[in-house]
Amino acid sequence: MSERLQPTTAELYARHIIPTYARFPLALVRGAGVRVWDEEGRAYLDFTSGIAVNTLGHSHPALQKALARQAATLVHISNLFLHRPQAELAARIGAMVGTPGKIFFCNSGAEANEGLYKLARKHGSARGRHEIITLDGSFHGRTLGGIAATGQLKVKLGFGPPLDGFLSVPARLECLAHAVGARTAAIMVEPIQGEGGVRPLSAGFLRALRALCDEHRVLLFYDEVQCGFGRTGYWCGWEATGAPDAVPDAVSWAKGIAGGFPLGAFWVREPFADLLGPGTHGTTYGGSPLACAASQAVIETIEKESLLANARERGAQLVAAAEQMPHVREVRGAGLLLGLEVEDLPPLAGEEGTVALRLTKRLIKAGLLVVPAGEQTIRLLPPLNVTAAECDEAALILHNVLAESSPQPEASRSSSS
Repeated sequence: MSERLQPTTAELYARHIIPTYARFPLALVRGAGVRVWDEEGRAYLDFTSGIAVNTLGHSHPALQKALARQAATLVHISNLFLHRPQAELAARIGAMVGTPGKIFFCNSGAEANEGLYKLARKHGSARGRHEIITLDGSFHGRTLGGIAATGQLKVKLGFGPPLDGFLSVPARLECLAHAVGARTAAIMVEPIQGEGGVRPLSAGFLRALRALCDEHRVLLFYDEVQCGFGRTGYWCGWEATGAPDAVPDAVSWAKGIAGGFPLGAFWVREPFADLLGPGTHGTTYGGSPLACAASQAVIETIEKESLLANARERGAQLVAAAEQMPHVREVRGAGLLLGLEVEDLPPLAGEEGTVALRLTKRLIKAGLLVVPAGEQTIRLLPPLNVTAAECDEAALILHNVLAESSPQPEASRSSSS
């Protein structure tokens, strides 16, 4: 009797996983630092970091030790009780912001943003205000609230009618000023849009937005799920825009906050920090001892290894290299949140999808993992401890793939046939 063949990982996904992702046919089995390996043993440079999540790369010793140590003492308790890891982490993150406020811990970016929506409604309820204004091109999550807040039509299709209380406008101050009205409770922006193509807001824009919110007694929210927690070379993403003084009333974080362990959070400044009192908001798993220990390890390692400075330096290195590459129209972003917008590259035989998707697939084949962002932009999101040599290696792969995407001159094609 012949031995029964085991289904492949792709076959198991096709049979048992709801197809909510257009996944790349690449099954990864292990990672170390900035590299990952697939089931066939092939290595790749991982410049996705789990979409800006793996702050310290893969299998960092400090994260391993922190998780093992905490798992041996206390993994989870209800938020009806106190535990030291959560209290100490909140104090540490609050010190990063440098403005008096308080923190709520949850599990993801979408949850953190949901907390901000509720904060806005709670704050505006006495004055009949509940509307939140966001920007076109924004992305705020996949919950019904997140979909309503997101300024991209493709995210909303098939999920109507939309949740009431959200309005998206172009990223121009005159549009925001015109949109603020009697129903407005808050304005919510990403200091650097991630999914929307890595588009930073200017320092002047954020300062004017702060003034607009103060004038109309409207809350200002920053969604820093992707651009926060060191990704830009600064603890807070809005500092990377050059406006550290444009402090929001609340900010959401997730992704890189615990280096790969699920954790989200939102911070609220005084005097709004106690608006969400007992019974108004909650979570079962958020801010568990294990998650908080992971986040503390990430913060300590960033500080010990000067990774904020490294993110700025390696980001500048990648920008300088990318600006000299063929077919690159523009390089945007800050630190290690970078977007490369490319020209309309001609498709190769059998290729489908957007320019960004086709380029992403070519780079994966060449050994470099990146993330698309819009139709013509790819994101470079290496861990904050990526080295100069690893950035050079990634830049070489990117340059070669882009150069190979150039149409061959007629003479070259004739001589090669």
